[in-house]
Amino acid sequence: MKRIRMTAHAVEQCEERGATEAEVKQAIEKGLREPAKRGRFIHRLNFQLNAEWQGRFYAIKQVAPVVAEAQNEIVVVTVYTFYF
Repeated sequence: MKRIRMTAHAVEQCEERGATEAEVKQAIEKGLREPAKRGRFIHRLNFQLNAEWQGRFYAIKQVAPVVAEAQNEIVVVTVYTFYF
């Protein structure tokens, strides 16, 4: 597998949206890969949460990094999280 590099924006979005870099890497390695805009890909992976996030209880957290694939690395452009 190619090296995974997080952009500064992706790191900021992880902090704001409650994802960790380890979860992002797991989503890229094991998650469902779908095409996204501008030739990029989004990888989706669900994690058991069973905890509160911003005052509400959620069972599942979905981490969805958007990546651009370069020749020698995977660049994480941004990270979305969805809570269910």
